[in-house]
Amino acid sequence: MSYTIRPTGVENLLGEEELIVSKTDLKGRITYANDVFVRMAKYSYNELMGAPHSLIRHPDMPRCVFKLLWDTLESKREIFAYVVNMAKDGSHYWVFAHVTPTFDEQGHIVGYHSNRRKPDRAPIERIKPIYKALCEEEARHVNAKEGMCASFDVMVGLLKQQGIAYDEFVLSL
Repeated sequence: MSYTIRPTGVENLLGEEELIVSKTDLKGRITYANDVFVRMAKYSYNELMGAPHSLIRHPDMPRCVFKLLWDTLESKREIFAYVVNMAKDGSHYWVFAHVTPTFDEQGHIVGYHSNRRKPDRAPIERIKPIYKALCEEEARHVNAKEGMCASFDVMVGLLKQQGIAYDEFVLSL
């Protein structure tokens, strides 16, 4: 049975000392979820296992940020990002994510590991209008891939205008 989850506008907050931890395979399918992830996402452990991590993607989260995330991970580098996720009941929660590739003994990427914690409120308030503008750019295009590429270009332009790399930008918020 498939259904569409709609955002409710209800925000859930992580505890100050809580960490959400998950692992995925190379295709982004969840292979591990800690109890905090299960509780915040409001899916059962069994529902999460094998599901695409995009299961918790909130529609207010620009696709271009995930493009940047995947591009960075595929280049064997870590990435930090502010992410709004959507739980099974339509509520949402903000996280400050640290995502890293997982390597085998030969240095090949075999999966991904993510730790997420409660972000400070000020960076969230600064990133919201940026994410809104990126989502609006994505929505201007009929084709989702074209929209993602266009918003990615907007994001790159913003960073160039400020003269900083994405990592510096995120950590400066």
